[in-house]
Amino acid sequence: GFLTGILTNSWLDDGSGRSLTAALLQRIRPHMDLVLESCRIGISKPDPGIYSHALEALQARPQEV
Repeated sequence: GFLTGILTNSWLDDGSGRSLTAALLQRIRPHMDLVLESCRIGISKPDPGIYSHALEALQARPQEV
C-alpha cells in the first residue's frame, strides 16, 4: 500500500561522468513509483512547487506522506 519516490535536485549533465548518473537512475527507476528530477520539471528544492508537483503526481495529500 505504499508508494515510493525520489525527488532530486539535479542538472542536465554533459560531463564525462554523466553515464554513471544515468545508469544509477535507470537501475533505481523500475523500483520507484515516481522519479522527479528538478532539471526535467523546471522546479528545484526548496521551492514548495516541487513538493506540490510530487504530491499531484502521486495523487497524495501532504498528511499522507
